[in-house]
Amino acid sequence: MTITLVPINALRQHEQILNENLMRVQRDLVRDGMVKDPIIVDQRTMVILDGHHRYNALKRMGYKYVPVYLVDYCSDHIAVTAWRTGEHVTKAEVMRAGLTGNLMPVKTSRHVVPDRPHGVNVPLAVLKEKSHDDKFHPGPHR
Repeated sequence: MTITLVPINALRQHEQILNENLMRVQRDLVRDGMVKDPIIVDQRTMVILDGHHRYNALKRMGYKYVPVYLVDYCSDHIAVTAWRTGEHVTKAEVMRAGLTGNLMPVKTSRHVVPDRPHGVNVPLAVLKEKSHDDKFHPGPHR
């Protein structure tokens, strides 16, 4: 598993965020001094699949890079479901929202990503400037 550091402006959102969640995530980042879990991103389009609040908090805090786990969203191993009962969401809808900027409502999609990395603990200082290679190699994840 490799976590890649990408320019924050290269990423595309597909969902709106909740301001109260954004503020909580930002406080957690400042308190911890690190990003514990990478943002999950489609490798082809750079659409964020999971981590919209982390992305927005880091952007708001002025960071230039974000730790991402790149996945092949076309893979049958990655699934998308709806958070709310009775709703349905497809990968095509997620991609359309991310590529057009016509964002879906908050917590519309829930992505199931096998072997999703957790606990990679990328220090915030690494995300400030381009003084590193583009790979971050964490230890074993939980």
